[in-house]
Formats: sequence, structure tokens, C-alpha cells
Amino acid sequence: MYEPEVGFFASGRGAGRAGRDFVTSPEVGSLFGACVARALDRSWRELGEPDPFVVVEAGAGNGRLARDVLRAHPACERALHYVLVEVSAALRDEQRERLELEPPDEALGPFTAGHDDEAPLPVSGSGPVVVALEELPALELIGVVLANELLDNLPFGIAQSSDAGWLEVRVAAAPAGGGFEEVLVPAEPNDAGALDAVTQGLTVEAGSRLPIPRGIDAWFATCARMVRHGTVIAVDYVDDAARILERGDASAWLRTYRAHARGGPALDAPGTQDITSDVVREQLLHAARHSGFTIAADESQSDWLQGLGIEELVEAGRQQWESRAHIGDLEALEGRSRVAEANALTDPAGLGAHRVVTLVK
Repeated sequence: MYEPEVGFFASGRGAGRAGRDFVTSPEVGSLFGACVARALDRSWRELGEPDPFVVVEAGAGNGRLARDVLRAHPACERALHYVLVEVSAALRDEQRERLELEPPDEALGPFTAGHDDEAPLPVSGSGPVVVALEELPALELIGVVLANELLDNLPFGIAQSSDAGWLEVRVAAAPAGGGFEEVLVPAEPNDAGALDAVTQGLTVEAGSRLPIPRGIDAWFATCARMVRHGTVIAVDYVDDAARILERGDASAWLRTYRAHARGGPALDAPGTQDITSDVVREQLLHAARHSGFTIAADESQSDWLQGLGIEELVEAGRQQWESRAHIGDLEALEGRSRVAEANALTDPAGLGAHRVVTLVK
């Protein structure tokens, strides 16, 4: 099983450019955040423009996405209460460098006294309020949970099919030579049953491997307790069980990254490289539905961004560059870079192939 709370992610290195290991969409530039701001506005309006409008970014990293969302000045900003959730203390420290953070108890505040014996009421128009937490908050909210490349790094196991049924791949210390080696043991009955359900009707060759989603059910259950009414937007590597099995080699969906390149085998140098797994669509949808969410959309990141008007934002950036090129300031350069950013974010062979799954409750 892979536990992201220790080792690699605890180091705080993660996503970014110089000195980091991989680039996610927010690290490409500010355009992704501007598009996410539009997505939040859309959800806010669909929910009836609540105030406070709580957005929980799970796996918020260094705060880059939150910063770019706020810079875009979404229509919901006066109602916006943005909660960054990040397990890495080092990355939470970086958030403080990018954002003006309020105390955690301000996530739904400030409040004013209610009438007579009524509970205190949140002050409207007090946003944007930004707070940072180590884990998902224990509160009920009307709003959005945003998870960009989080689900692929939730704890997972690995299963291997055999003529006798499903086996789980576990890790043990290798004898004499040091390091680690794989050990196959019978899969837990619940895991085996879930894998049988996912692969029903499919041809599963002996030796085929699939991820066991250790953390996804618990994560959606927590979201369900937190979201009274709202939306979950999950952006990630997602594929059908059939397509994952067709790839044959598990290294096609079990990947490692280090210094912006594919890393070595998953058991090499533990804690020094990112280990990530594709999310099996059937497992994701089962977890979401079991927790009370309804699937509203399942589309590529490229299509999602097109629907949010990325081309319009690129054109605005082009005009911004043309009007300020003679100045050559950061605003002008940001406008010029939007074409390259859009190409990277919508590349069907790269980030554009990510799936955006939108769930409502």
C-alpha cells in the first residue's frame, strides 16, 4: 500500500518546476486558475449564489491554484471562503508565502449575533476568506470540493489475478541483499469481491494487475458528510478497468516521477519519488454513488476547459499583450504566455487527457 502522508509528500517537494518532480496544471501558469475560477462561479450560480460559498481544495499543495483563482477575481469572491487542505507542513508553509491566510476558525466566519436565541449568523460579503488546514474540515457546507490530481495519490494497494482468484501484492524486506521485494498473498474477501464486480464480463488473464482503492471510499464518505449541498470536481488520471487491463504491463498505470522524468521501479529508493496510480473509473463512480453523489459530467480536461471559455481567455491575453508589449511588464508577459499555457493544458497527449469528473449532491 502507498501512503502519501509519509516519505515523498512529507518532504514538501512535489509539484512545480525547479527542484521539483512533476508539473500539474496549476504549475503551467495562471490560465488554469482563471478557468477554475469560472467553474466555481458556475457552481455558485447553480447553487443559488450562497454566502458563504465554501470551496475546499483537497491536496492544495503550495497554494498556487488558490492564488490564481483569487487573482482572477471570480464573481463569487465576496461570498468565497476558500479552504486549502494539505497534509505536508512544508507545503503549508509555502502557502503562507503566496496567500494571506486567516485563522482556521474563520472558514465560515466572521459571524454576527442572531436574533434572540438564534445561532450566530455568518456575515455576508466578507470574502474572500482563505484558511489552511491539515485535513478535510469537520463542517457542513454549501459549496465545492476541488481535487486536482489527488485521487491518484490516495492510499492504494495492488491486486494480481490468478487461476485461484485475486492475490494482493505486498512488500517485504528482501533477504541478504537489502531493499524490498514483492510477496503475493490471498486478497481480502471484500477486496476480491470488489475486483470481481469491476471486472465482471471482462477477460482477465492470470497475472493481470489492478489497483485496490484503499483511500477513495473513505475520502468520498468524508466529502459526503461535509457537503450538505454542492459539487465535487475531481481532475485526475482516470481510465476504464477494461483499458487498464488491455495495457498488460502494470507499469503503464503504476508510475513514478522524479526530477520531471519517469522514475525507477516503485520499490526503488522509497520516499524519493512520486508513486501514482491511474484511477479506475468504475471504482471512482462506485465510491461516489455509494456516498450519495450523482455523476453530472465525465469529460477530458481539454473539453472541460473549452466549455469554461479557455479560448476567450487566451484571446483576452493576446489583447493584453498587444496593449502592454511596449511596457513589457509582468501583466504583458502573462498575456503573451496564455497561448502556450492553453496548448499545454489541452494537449491530448498530456494534461488535456486528464478526466474531469463532476459530482453533485
